[in-house]
Amino acid sequence: VQLVESGGDSVQTGGSLRLSCVVSRYTYRRSSYMGWFRQAAGKEREGVASIKWDGTTFYADSVKGRFTISKDDAKNTLSLQMNSLKAEDTAMYYCAARSQGYGDISLPAVLRKSAFDDWGQGTQVTVSS
Repeated sequence: VQLVESGGDSVQTGGSLRLSCVVSRYTYRRSSYMGWFRQAAGKEREGVASIKWDGTTFYADSVKGRFTISKDDAKNTLSLQMNSLKAEDTAMYYCAARSQGYGDISLPAVLRKSAFDDWGQGTQVTVSS
């Protein structure tokens, strides 16, 4: 397994969670972008946030100002800090990586699942009042 997520939990509305994704060294080094996606029950998988190799970040409008994506190159780790959580944030969260060689992309492509090659198994986030 090349990407392993953790940190999912059940929290109350307004709470915070920090998701982490440990990426294999090989996948991490060959990735030009990494991202977080989520899939709620009965819905399509949607992009939440992504980060380019140089640290440039991209966010879906629904999470802008509440979520922060970051990466730690020394630890091959991708993180997602989620604050002010809402019930509609409830979903399975997945981290993903996009290989180098596919060229630069920006919004909206950088939040499309089709732009990413490798996926983790997901971690569940449940937000309730």
